[in-house]
Amino acid sequence: MLCSDLISRFSRLLLVGLLCSQLLFLPVAPAHAFGKFGLSDEIELGRKFSVMIKSRLPIIEDPEIKGYIQDITRRLISAAPPQPYTFDVNVLRSDAINAFCSPGGHLFVFTGLILAMENESEVAGVMAHELAHATQRHIAGRIERSQMIGLASTLLALGGMFMGGNMRGAGVVAPMAVGQAAMLDYSRQDETEADQVGLNYLIKAGYPPSGMPGAFSIIRRDQRRISSAIPTYLSTHPDVSSRITDMSARISSFAADIRNRKDNNTRFVRIQTLVRAKYSDPAGALRFFELDAKNPKYLNQMGKGILYSRLNRVGEAGQAFEEAIKLGPHEPLVWREAGIFQYSKGGPGSSEKAGEYLQKAVQMRPDDYLARFYNALILGESGNFAAADSEFREVLRYLPEDSEVHSYYGRLLGGQGKNFEAYLHLAYSNLYENNKRQVQVNRDKAESYVQTGAQQDALDRFDSIYNERKEFW
Repeated sequence: MLCSDLISRFSRLLLVGLLCSQLLFLPVAPAHAFGKFGLSDEIELGRKFSVMIKSRLPIIEDPEIKGYIQDITRRLISAAPPQPYTFDVNVLRSDAINAFCSPGGHLFVFTGLILAMENESEVAGVMAHELAHATQRHIAGRIERSQMIGLASTLLALGGMFMGGNMRGAGVVAPMAVGQAAMLDYSRQDETEADQVGLNYLIKAGYPPSGMPGAFSIIRRDQRRISSAIPTYLSTHPDVSSRITDMSARISSFAADIRNRKDNNTRFVRIQTLVRAKYSDPAGALRFFELDAKNPKYLNQMGKGILYSRLNRVGEAGQAFEEAIKLGPHEPLVWREAGIFQYSKGGPGSSEKAGEYLQKAVQMRPDDYLARFYNALILGESGNFAAADSEFREVLRYLPEDSEVHSYYGRLLGGQGKNFEAYLHLAYSNLYENNKRQVQVNRDKAESYVQTGAQQDALDRFDSIYNERKEFW
């Protein structure tokens, strides 16, 4: 969600256990569905797996963060041969230092990975490794060879593989699923090939080749701290130390102009600051910003402003944001976050100041749909419903699964007496925040206001998405 700062911190193991336990009750696909595992089966499995992950775990929709990871993905995929599917990219809110790419090209990057790395090439190195597993069809090939039967059990096995090895020994996965997950585990040959192919993608995309062994070294260094969340590319054979040595030896044979490439970390630092301020432990993040002398001062001040706001230290937040604006008037992200703070703070003059700041952010970055979302709220509150409606529609084109955008748009529509549309958007909001109790209530209220064929079609589209997603609740 866009502006929720206080998401409950469930343990990762419990999340995975809940996620996987639901799969035991899914209908079993006919045997032919995976007996011959073709491209269409792979795409469908990946799509279902993506729905499963989104139905149980918190996804970050902030276009700054998600767009950054999408841009790295596009850069890496442009270095790969043509692929038979379009890669879908999402960012998961989790402290785990991890990323994975499912069959069919659904890539998930954890916020813990973004925070743990020291350079953009290291984030890209992990992503390149995971993308290589998908482009080389390592899991798809194993499913095909093993002739797994049943969508539910295959999804369960994927959940066990990607979301951590500890869940298999904790009694939360059925014995059959444990065996199937073991069959899907990457082999020594798979990991070596993903290292080699992924490194090729990294180099062709223009990154320093040191990013991949550098990332693996960081994760190996932090293994004790993250022992319950070791990513599969380090928890499986071959030994990670020998893989780092092999990659480093290969890099040493490259031409000097490739070996000596330097990272451009300008955008990486911006995104890392935003992730740390919004989604990590506030106390630790605040210590980081108070002690850090390496990052630009305006970003540190912005980070402090976000953290002070999270901690309800409103006066200090306001001072930090004003200092960030003074130090970084060229940075649209600073104007956006300062505008969000002013809007959330409320009080005399806050709405006007928020509108001023957000408009500056949008002028600098018209594709920042979070800034435009808050601008739509201000337009609606000022009574300019037509402009607010137009802005909400534009935001939803780019953030179609953000629960808060749907929620506020539904309220705006309700205030104008558009009851069907209002309740439908509220139902979408409940759906994308995985609120299984309320979604049916608002869906049924929307149905009671259906008057036209177009409205019935819109409700049918919602039902199709709802029915698929609730399979995993």
